Amino acid sequence: MRADRLVSLVLLLRQHGRLSAVALARELEVSTRTVLRDIEALSAAGVPVYAERGRHGGFALLPGFRTELTGLNHDEALALLVAGSRPGAQAFGLGSALASAMLKVVDALPESYRDTAAGAAERLLIDPEIDLLSRRQTAEEVPDTVVAEVRRAVLAGHKLRIHYAAAADQEPTWRTVDPIGLVTVRDRGYLLATRSGADRTYRLSRVLAAEALPEAAQRPDRVDLDRAWQERSTRFRAGGDQVTVLVRLDPARWEELAGTALAIREEKAEPDGRLRMEVSFQDRRHAVWALWQLAMGAEALEPAWLRDSLHQRAAAIAARYSPGSDVENR
Repeated sequence: MRADRLVSLVLLLRQHGRLSAVALARELEVSTRTVLRDIEALSAAGVPVYAERGRHGGFALLPGFRTELTGLNHDEALALLVAGSRPGAQAFGLGSALASAMLKVVDALPESYRDTAAGAAERLLIDPEIDLLSRRQTAEEVPDTVVAEVRRAVLAGHKLRIHYAAAADQEPTWRTVDPIGLVTVRDRGYLLATRSGADRTYRLSRVLAAEALPEAAQRPDRVDLDRAWQERSTRFRAGGDQVTVLVRLDPARWEELAGTALAIREEKAEPDGRLRMEVSFQDRRHAVWALWQLAMGAEALEPAWLRDSLHQRAAAIAARYSPGSDVENR
């Protein structure tokens, strides 16, 4: 762990030229005392790091102390930097490792590519935290210890014991699974596994504890994760208490509906420009919630229970805000 931190410290100094102990501590997520000890260790190991006193002082490396990663052209270097900006690694507990790796890549690039590739990468943004409507994309929190243990079992090919809550209102139970792979979708991490030979998919945020077992997992030597995910996604959309509804939609709200629906089964444009869509939801509550969020942007056409549920909600809101309502007594 300390060796990785020492390498990151050197690369930070290579990239920024000079940094104070406070700035280094912030970047490395350690105390300033730890930074000072690391600086002493680097000096003792022969790394040419020196201190500059004064208001704008800090620590720096002697010019020329670097290695180069040869064989990369500009577009290859740019591809690495852009790939490093994707948020998926956070779901697998690899965020800090990715940041450290990208720092090493930038530092090791040939000088002719380093500045231009880094500058170009600043102009490409993938999956920002909020969209144009200021809707925040919130990544699910998974304890590092849990995701590290899950990841270890997946990569080592060992059985995995997890303490898992199938739903927020259900008591978690222990179960032993054969892990196949990890998938991230919109910053949500999933474990693909089998249990007693049957396919299972577990959301990482619902894994409360995990333990990699020494026993080898029962799984094929090779796996096509993309195909496995598509097959499980198809089965998920076809099972459970799902409902299919008929909706008339403002085209400007298409992305909102598509983002929450399980599947869009049919879609066609009407003469007035609106879309007539057949959409599936996980259950009745999901359907009511999703269409309520769209307000006047959508109209539920069928089934009748959905129209009734939305009407009751709207009537309750109208009654609360009617001119004759008594605000003071609430």
